[in-house]
Amino acid sequence: MKTRLGTLKTYGIIYLQFIKNCFIAQMEYRTNFILGIAVEIAYLLSKLLYVVVVYKSDLHIGDIPPDGILMFVGTYTMMTGLYSGLFFTNFVRISDYVRTGELDLLMVKPISLQFMVSLRYIDLGMPIPNLAAGITMVSIGWSALGIPVTAYHLFLFVLYLLSALVITYCLMIIPAILSFWFVNTGGLAGIFYAIWDANNMPMPIYPRLIQRIGVYVLPFLVITNFAPLSVMERLDGGLMLWGAIVPILLLVCVRLIWRKAIKNYSSASG
Repeated sequence: MKTRLGTLKTYGIIYLQFIKNCFIAQMEYRTNFILGIAVEIAYLLSKLLYVVVVYKSDLHIGDIPPDGILMFVGTYTMMTGLYSGLFFTNFVRISDYVRTGELDLLMVKPISLQFMVSLRYIDLGMPIPNLAAGITMVSIGWSALGIPVTAYHLFLFVLYLLSALVITYCLMIIPAILSFWFVNTGGLAGIFYAIWDANNMPMPIYPRLIQRIGVYVLPFLVITNFAPLSVMERLDGGLMLWGAIVPILLLVCVRLIWRKAIKNYSSASG
């Protein structure tokens, strides 16, 4: 147990070093950093048109009112920021590592290869506007619905946000891992991005079959839906348990696929 805790502590220190190095690198080009945030704000403002339409039309999805929908859009916005900042750059680079043979150099590092290639780069600018806007929207919706701010509700919301973060990592890394076999998996990644973008509204907007697929097969709908649904007390016990278990199952599956991919890997240099 001490060894395992020591290993986790070591990886935590390494990850903090990753953050520090990325921050230093991005501060060397501060204008690009600021422009990146400005572009993300402009993109975010276009997405906020959804919110305007929802309130203008007094849209209800099932029995979820506009204030409730605002919580879903806010959660989606937060998760988009976290995905863009923590994972996107790393996942895009994996296929390049495989194609160019740079993976050979990374394989000799004395730490987990999966940890190195999937978490090495952190974009510190892109998440800022998304997290700020997302937290604001969730807070406004939460208050307007009259949901009490209790330790229990906060625990549930944070728990399912963490679950969503792990699910995001596992699902969005799949096209990158498949590049070990197919090299170019941009088409599959595009499909996953399209599914991701379809996740910005409450899942009752979709037919029951799509909901079941999106919860139990490719659980994208868990990412945006379970955190707000839990504090709105619209999740039954089975779904609450599934939301806590599915990230663990996905982590195990992704780890097994990764190991098989590494065994299948042959150096670009032969």
